[in-house]
Amino acid sequence: MNDSDFDRPAGIDVLRVFCGPDGRHGNALGVVRDGRAYPDETSRQELARRLGFSETVFVDDPERGHLDIYTPGLRLPFAGHPLVGAAWLLDLEILELPVGDVFARQDGEFTWITARPEWAPPRLLERYASVAEVEALTGPPPGEGWLYVWAWEDEAAGRVRARAFPRRDDGIVEDEATGAAALLLSARLGRALNIIQGRGSQLLTAPAPDGTVEIGGRVALAGAAEHVLHA
Repeated sequence: MNDSDFDRPAGIDVLRVFCGPDGRHGNALGVVRDGRAYPDETSRQELARRLGFSETVFVDDPERGHLDIYTPGLRLPFAGHPLVGAAWLLDLEILELPVGDVFARQDGEFTWITARPEWAPPRLLERYASVAEVEALTGPPPGEGWLYVWAWEDEAAGRVRARAFPRRDDGIVEDEATGAAALLLSARLGRALNIIQGRGSQLLTAPAPDGTVEIGGRVALAGAAEHVLHA
């Protein structure tokens, strides 16, 4: 990873999505404001790989909110933190994705999106007995498949401690904040959650009677030192 952004292509904003209550942490997101600069899947995948963020989103129509999302290794039909970040950056109320329209809203310091659990990629949600066990992990537990480990910090209050491990060969050992996994956990438990994930990122969820789940969090522009590329 480089320690400067001198070779970062122009027209890319880097955000931190799901920042903690102190404004720190959050999951880095690259936003390519003009997707026409990368006209095909090959060029988009290569840029996402070079940027090295867990996701990079390409804006194909900033007025309609038509978006295209990539990890360093694959294209995604849906992902939580890119949508929260793009909604905040573009100030949109509707985002267009292959899975359907995603509604967004601003509420004070939080940006929210509404999505359906079936849109989210499969995740293994594994409950641990204590917060200490979650925090004691030094890396991905053995096994295959995308893993989200969690424990109740305060079950009555809906407070959860979580960490996420993609366990795929794309350079992302641990995902700092995972909207899709938070959505799935909230849907499974059938209740609103206040999740602290990774180093200190915060995700809020609120399931609705129609089966959708709202996911909310804080978004900020990343500092220059975070604008980095992988060789």
